[in-house]
Amino acid sequence: MDWMSEKVFNQSELAKFDGQAGQPAYVAVDGTVYDVTGVAAWSGGRHHGNLAGQELTKVIDGQSPHGRKVLKDLPVVGTYAD
Repeated sequence: MDWMSEKVFNQSELAKFDGQAGQPAYVAVDGTVYDVTGVAAWSGGRHHGNLAGQELTKVIDGQSPHGRKVLKDLPVVGTYAD
């Protein structure tokens, strides 16, 4: 069993993974937490004005030109529960 897929993040826990000071960069979309640390576009925990460590469902569905298709290639690190 992969324990990483069982991790549940709330807002304050997710906020710790902001890609700053050596932390990994995670984002939540529709209840799933993705690791964007290795994505060049997320360098430093920022991507087009968005910050890692946040729930970004409305952003990816409403503002992102690529939508959710980019998520399929990202590692899943857990689930998000507000």
